[in-house]
Amino acid sequence: MRKFLHLVWRIVTFPFRAASWLLALPLRGLKRFRRFLTAEPGDRPLTDAFADTLKSPGSLLEHIQALRKHLFRMLVATALAIGLASVFTAQVIDFLSSPIGGIATLKAIDVTESVSVFMRVALLGGIAIASPYLAFELWLFAAPGLRPRSRILGMVGIPLATLLLLCGMAFAFYIMLPVAMPFLLDFMGIETIPRPSSYINFVSGVMFWIGVAFEFPLVVFVLALMGLVEPRFLMQQWRIAVVVIAIISAAITPTVDPVNMALVMGPMALLYFLGIGLGYLASLGRRGRSDEA
Repeated sequence: MRKFLHLVWRIVTFPFRAASWLLALPLRGLKRFRRFLTAEPGDRPLTDAFADTLKSPGSLLEHIQALRKHLFRMLVATALAIGLASVFTAQVIDFLSSPIGGIATLKAIDVTESVSVFMRVALLGGIAIASPYLAFELWLFAAPGLRPRSRILGMVGIPLATLLLLCGMAFAFYIMLPVAMPFLLDFMGIETIPRPSSYINFVSGVMFWIGVAFEFPLVVFVLALMGLVEPRFLMQQWRIAVVVIAIISAAITPTVDPVNMALVMGPMALLYFLGIGLGYLASLGRRGRSDEA
């Protein structure tokens, strides 16, 4: 009789217990994630760790198995992202070709050119969509061997790097290309009929490299935090940096006119000095920690 009443009680209270478990699930997840961020790794010299790995190769197999799981999830996420991007690929190509009048202005010459362009844009779009998650998986693999501060910085750096990359790509698309395309399409009075392959390769390359250039402040901040770069040295060499920025701007700029070069050179110089400012903040924090130690 007691077992029967206990069974009835569990059946009656099951919806309430399930609701409380679901409500407490996010809180438990946050607690586990907080413990994961604040856990201290084993403080062993690299030589000792390497010697232990040679003595017991089984520990290395555990890391390989963990890496295999992360790579498998990254592959699945990339495949799903490519499938999602392929649904909107035609709209993306039309959007990218808006500086020259839309997708109707593109004229294919080869029979398979349109198909190859479609596959290229779908592949690049899928990788771009999945890139934050891919970076997160790499961070999860490396996080157990990092200090808590490095884990937090890596966690914050993933969305920040994505934001800087998107800002650079938006700058290239909305500011550079509308100025550069009329010059390129009617240079010397020769009318140019853009092909899908050459145009998409050109636009995606310009957007990618400008986006990478916008990552410079974050790179300087990380290097200064690690003690590999001194912001004072970068500030003293600002004249050389301006010359180097001018050379890089000339290489990235799709046209030879000084207007487009100035459009690239101005933000890159601003990003250089912004990176120096972030480097000073990182170096101050690093010196404060060393003084406390």
